[in-house]
Amino acid sequence: MKRFAVYSLQFTICILLILFSACDRNRVFESNTDIPDYNWDVKNKLSFDVNIDDTTQLHNLYVNVRHTSQFRSANLYMFITIKFPNGKLAKDTLECVFADETGKWKGEGMGDIWDNQILWKSNVKFPIPGKYTFEYEQANRTPQVQFIMDVGLRVEKAEKKSK
Repeated sequence: MKRFAVYSLQFTICILLILFSACDRNRVFESNTDIPDYNWDVKNKLSFDVNIDDTTQLHNLYVNVRHTSQFRSANLYMFITIKFPNGKLAKDTLECVFADETGKWKGEGMGDIWDNQILWKSNVKFPIPGKYTFEYEQANRTPQVQFIMDVGLRVEKAEKKSK
């Protein structure tokens, strides 16, 4: 009887893992990098390598940021550099807004931790296949930004619009 219960539990866990992994079919890439001591130094550039094979697919690009409620600003500025497979570079500046005009935090919060997934670019078509490198640099005009726990990149397939 005990053995049956163990096998039933293992089977249930396997089924749940399969179901949860199948729920995110649009994800092409997602990775988050921990910020040491929750203190993002301007010299700490974060890098994400994404392999793109399908140049006909449209993609949405998101910046993921997790911060604590002690974060002292309503926003975070970032410089983002994209290195294309052919070596060309593109640069952009992004303002990540974490609070509304009343000071209420946006994103998903649990206790002292807030997760934000900011749409950076929508319906992007990568022009050539290969490895794209995305480099993030904090740009808040201070040497360190405190209470940033981790920062990441999500690339997903854009939903096809019906005609």
